[in-house]
Amino acid sequence: MITFDTIQDARRRITDYVLKTPFVSSPALSHFCGVSVGMKLEHYQTTGSFKLRGATNAMLRLNQAERARGVVAASTGNHGRALSHAARALGSRATICMSRLVPENKVSEIRRLGADVRIIGCSQDDAQEEADRLAADDGLLMLPPFDHPDIIAGQATLGLDIVDAMPDVATVLVPLSGGGLAAGVAAAIKGVRPAAQIIGISIQRCAAMKASIDAGHPVKVDEVPSLADSLGGGIGLDNELTFAMCQALLDDVVLLTESEIATGIRHAYNEEREILEGAGAVGIAALLAGKIAGLREPIALVLSGRNIDMDLHCRIVSGETNPLRNAI
Repeated sequence: MITFDTIQDARRRITDYVLKTPFVSSPALSHFCGVSVGMKLEHYQTTGSFKLRGATNAMLRLNQAERARGVVAASTGNHGRALSHAARALGSRATICMSRLVPENKVSEIRRLGADVRIIGCSQDDAQEEADRLAADDGLLMLPPFDHPDIIAGQATLGLDIVDAMPDVATVLVPLSGGGLAAGVAAAIKGVRPAAQIIGISIQRCAAMKASIDAGHPVKVDEVPSLADSLGGGIGLDNELTFAMCQALLDDVVLLTESEIATGIRHAYNEEREILEGAGAVGIAALLAGKIAGLREPIALVLSGRNIDMDLHCRIVSGETNPLRNAI
């Protein structure tokens, strides 16, 4: 487990490199649910998602010789962008491996930050195999998107921000994919409020962490396109940290349909005046779909990212029924 002291150390380490993003109330969602709902606007982060916290913490933990080797990672987009930004800021260089399912807008931003981009296969697992090869053959240092103590500790600092803003928080809805964010936020919040319930929100189509928790061990799932593309991918059959942490710390996992995710994106735009990618809108979507049983207030939602293709976003908020068509 990542200790509470480790999380506090990470917060001190990254404070000059990341934004302390706003936490605001949502009158619309509070009225809909009949309980107080607040939103952590992490999509305001410099690279458009929470991933900058973990990537920055991990890069700052490296010594000069390690940074000089260069870093490598597999990514569904947001970790790659964050790691590329952090590497450039600290005089290092990143190589990012992604599958063909990663939207082009995310790929182009990573290239803009000067990273070496490798597009490999049709799944996160394919991209990870290429990252492993580059680490072995070229001596690059692996900084994976979630299953790494410094990555988890960095993401966990978001949980400390939530408790600062809502000291009596009772329920936190957090996007769930590989588990770095969910595990970190759960560890941070339960370190202060042990009775708080942390609910992971994922996608029905390929929820690897949910399938793994149900099986009692990491399992592989088929990866398919989703409006919440950054929640796709596996957790790694050799997962060392996030599986056990999510298994121990999450109180529930809720899965959403593509239609429900689209509804969350539309609500964010029309009612909250926020542009969110699918993964960033899943907390909103879960509330609107009535999928959170026994709501305990106050509730905090993590709006985790905004890096959506804007043509796709336009079609979603315009009510298109098949917005994934030609999107990926």
